[in-house]
Amino acid sequence: MKRKNIIILLWISLATAIFFFVFFTGDKTFYNFLLSLIISCMYSFLIGAGNGMINDFLNKRLPWSEATTKRAVISIISILIINSILVYFCNYINFVVFQKNATPEEFFAGKYNFINWFMINIALLISAFLHAKGFMEELKKSSRKEVVEQKLIAKSANAQFESLKNQLDPHFLFNSLNVLSSLIDENPAQAQKFTASMSKIYRYVLEQKDKELVTVEDEIEFAKTYCDLLKTRFEDSVDFEFNVKKEEYKKFVVPLSLQLLLENCIKHNFATSSRPLLIKVFSENDILCIENNLQVREQMKESAGIGLANIVQRYSLLTKRNVFIEKSTDYFKVKLPVLSAKPNVVSTAIHQEDKSYEKAHKRVKEIKSFYANLTSYCIIIPCLAIINVITSPHDLWFYFPMLGWGIGIAAHGMSVFGIGKNWEEKKIREILEKENNRYGK
Repeated sequence: MKRKNIIILLWISLATAIFFFVFFTGDKTFYNFLLSLIISCMYSFLIGAGNGMINDFLNKRLPWSEATTKRAVISIISILIINSILVYFCNYINFVVFQKNATPEEFFAGKYNFINWFMINIALLISAFLHAKGFMEELKKSSRKEVVEQKLIAKSANAQFESLKNQLDPHFLFNSLNVLSSLIDENPAQAQKFTASMSKIYRYVLEQKDKELVTVEDEIEFAKTYCDLLKTRFEDSVDFEFNVKKEEYKKFVVPLSLQLLLENCIKHNFATSSRPLLIKVFSENDILCIENNLQVREQMKESAGIGLANIVQRYSLLTKRNVFIEKSTDYFKVKLPVLSAKPNVVSTAIHQEDKSYEKAHKRVKEIKSFYANLTSYCIIIPCLAIINVITSPHDLWFYFPMLGWGIGIAAHGMSVFGIGKNWEEKKIREILEKENNRYGK
């Protein structure tokens, strides 16, 4: 047990001992005060430590974030059993061993049933508060972790994207300059055209530097210019076919995705005049497809797959629709989702962070409201019960506010912790997944 928890239990024991000593002890002697303190410590440490151990054990074996409903059910069953055992044990030691107000036979015969029942309810309320507090702490950790993960994903995707754009400069420039140097003497007109195409490519890269999405039309025009350079470089060893529907032109894709995929086709496949590489770019059902016949090039080292992984990651930050990859013995195809609307966000990282923070803030606010209600119940109901027992022990009216308020708290807890809404959330997720799969195929 942590030192902080021990200090809290000691203060609770001292406060409880003083209360019972002042209001319920006839002989105000040091011995009676010491006895009250010992009894209070017994109740506080046994019940408090027992519930704390249960909570810690369940947190390790069955965290709230992994199985909320299952954890709630197991917590309720365990605190009912453990608190009943601990309360009966403490009451037996108190009334039979310390105060000697009853024999063991009288205690188990039912003489102290009301006191046992009352103490069990108090213990259950305190235990429920502790478990709810543990749930809130777990929720806060999960919310912070989700925000951090979204920020890391966004930063990683942006960093890789910048790296890929920078890689375009040395590799592509080196190969293009070699082609240009040979064209200057052989075909000056073609060299001039080649230089103009190169300038268009680098202008496009600079223009799309800070954009999350571009129109299909812009990306296709850029890809055609890029393919012209590749065609000049490889001549009849590479052929390109573009068959994208005009209605798709005003929709959106992530920038430079076609360039990366076209570069992958050239990089991972060999191309000769006798066995040319055919690369097709076409559209089907809100999807932009890039397909090539498979002529795998033998490589000295395995590719890291950074380009394709970056495209998948950037799409995951903007939409729930997936990038699909098909591979057979004859062809390799990548399917890019075409988005009909451009997300109204300034930055993906900020959007994801704000969304996660807003969700976490709303959730914590709901739980804090439940805790305030539960805390008030734990304080007021015992006070009403004590006043009732002192003023009119034969007319136990405190049952009515205890039961009525208790039912209200139970309903509040079910709404906050989503016990009654799981089927709705599952159904919504199923419908969304079906829609995403339908559009993704």
